[in-house]
Amino acid sequence: MKTRITDLLGIEYPVIQGGMAWVAEYHLAAAVSEAGGLGIIGAASAPAEVVREQVRRVKELTDKPFGVNVMLMNPNAPEVAQVVIEEKVPVVTTGAGNPGKFITQWKEAGVKVIPVVASVAMAKMMVRAGADAVVAEGTESGGHIGSATTMTLVPQVVDAVDVPVIAAGGIADGRGMAAAMMLGAEAVQMGTRFVVAKESIVHANYKERIIKAKDIDSEVTGRSTGHPIRVLRNQMAREYLEMEKNGASLEELEVLTLGSLRKAVMDGDVKNGSLMAGQIAGLIKEEASCKEIITEIVSQAEKLLKCE
Repeated sequence: MKTRITDLLGIEYPVIQGGMAWVAEYHLAAAVSEAGGLGIIGAASAPAEVVREQVRRVKELTDKPFGVNVMLMNPNAPEVAQVVIEEKVPVVTTGAGNPGKFITQWKEAGVKVIPVVASVAMAKMMVRAGADAVVAEGTESGGHIGSATTMTLVPQVVDAVDVPVIAAGGIADGRGMAAAMMLGAEAVQMGTRFVVAKESIVHANYKERIIKAKDIDSEVTGRSTGHPIRVLRNQMAREYLEMEKNGASLEELEVLTLGSLRKAVMDGDVKNGSLMAGQIAGLIKEEASCKEIITEIVSQAEKLLKCE
């Protein structure tokens, strides 16, 4: 299953793991890369030196390509951007902002730059700035989301730019991968599917909630703040939505969610934690290793696309 993405990144399969805060750390990233995909360290709001340590740990576990996701809202983003260069990280994906001011220095250092975009306009802007590829992420995905669906966004981005497009949002099996390829994507990025990987450090309670999720179990909080986030329904999400409905301020809402993702991932608090997950959670029925996940998805997609 060779595409421009596998050639660009030097990976075996066109499968990329999402750069999820707290979830995408070195164990998961290294396992995905070892299995032939592209593992990603989610820098999130971590200090630069923590990211440096994560990068070095990945290199101890695999000699295959991997990446770092830089969240541009992070006050430490300039320092993290520099760590990427100093540690010779092969690939950067970006989210929550415009990476324009970092792209030149990354490119000069030989880093492949792949911004996550939620619109055609943003995709075009990123390509003009020098992006090597883009991730077109639909609203079905977990965590921070845009408004367009994967089905509508991917083909429009494919038509608008000449760089390879990676599809994300609502993909968890070979059928989703094959559909993304038919829309013109040259790889897929998955987050929720890898949350329940055996190598994922996510607490068993959080994994169990994803595995037991139904198709209607996701909810979007934060629409009133301009930062919508898709999560699984729980007590915290219900409280948040109630506060939003009653006109709570951004400050009040932030107090409720402070540290909530860490509570879910590390402590297994599935009542008060932020259980970020995509709408595809209802399709995920078991924990599996990264190698099993990637092998199964790619072989199913190949059969459907008759690549064999």
